[in-house]
Amino acid sequence: MIQRIQTLYLLLVVILGTLLCIFSPVEFLLPGATDYVSLHALDKWPLAVMSIAIPLLALVTIGMYKRRLLQVRLNIMNVVLCLGYYALLALYVAYIVKGYEPLDAVNCQLSTVNCQLSTLNCQLSTVNCEWYLTMWSAIPLVNVVLTMMATRRILKDEALVRAADRLR
Repeated sequence: MIQRIQTLYLLLVVILGTLLCIFSPVEFLLPGATDYVSLHALDKWPLAVMSIAIPLLALVTIGMYKRRLLQVRLNIMNVVLCLGYYALLALYVAYIVKGYEPLDAVNCQLSTVNCQLSTLNCQLSTVNCEWYLTMWSAIPLVNVVLTMMATRRILKDEALVRAADRLR
């Protein structure tokens, strides 16, 4: 199982997906502020679910080494999840920049500029704020490439097994 190259590709997806849960893919600079406010994947529950599902699905795929066609299907699902992560991240960035979605109260306490605390949540005046993608935002794209490389190797293994079965 470990000696197959597709397993190493999927293990890299697991490691990188775990790093995506830890580090922030995007940072915001509020008007008049000097500190960046980070949007971590675990701050918003849909991003958290996708951030946890991507490495978990790759780990499950590694365990299905005897059922190669199921591995291919799970890899395709993982690619869709990675692309969906980008779509959801873009949606959150657009909402935060437009001022529709407030950042968490924890981030609000870090940056007191333009911050109005209410009793339940923190509203930020984030219109015209600047946002920057960090290097960690490339992880889902790298995961897509690694997953597609693993899928190609799984399909090659399947073709090799079918060719060997034909010779018997």
